[in-house]
Amino acid sequence: MAAPVMDGVRVAFASTDRSTVNQHFGATEAFAIYEIGPGSSQLVEVTEFLDTAQDGNENKLPAKIATLSGCAAVYCLAVGASAVKQLLASGVQPIRVEEGACIDRLIGDLQGELASGPGGWLAKAVKARQPVDSSRFDAMEAEGWQE
Repeated sequence: MAAPVMDGVRVAFASTDRSTVNQHFGATEAFAIYEIGPGSSQLVEVTEFLDTAQDGNENKLPAKIATLSGCAAVYCLAVGASAVKQLLASGVQPIRVEEGACIDRLIGDLQGELASGPGGWLAKAVKARQPVDSSRFDAMEAEGWQE
């Protein structure tokens, strides 16, 4: 598996053809997961599911959400309220797009935002991937700051 891009993010797309977003989150047959940085992107994983009938069965959600571990966002056609809550609780931002949205174009948009300075969920995701700076309190301590 590719090493994570430190100034980038991992993003999943609900897609059966790996070129367009064409699936509802709960009924998706597959996720194409990309590692995306300001100057590069790479498909790192494709996860496929069996028995994806849209039957309102909530039991399939935890498995799908678990496959998105490490992802900052998931692009899909639609996502139910219960799934939205569970995704957000696990740190994954659900993003609804129109059917047929081109994955390459969406990646290009993310790369542009990463290069120019991300905002919103993307800024949070990038910050969460940065290594913790253990020296960040040294300057405060040198100035005599105390708890």
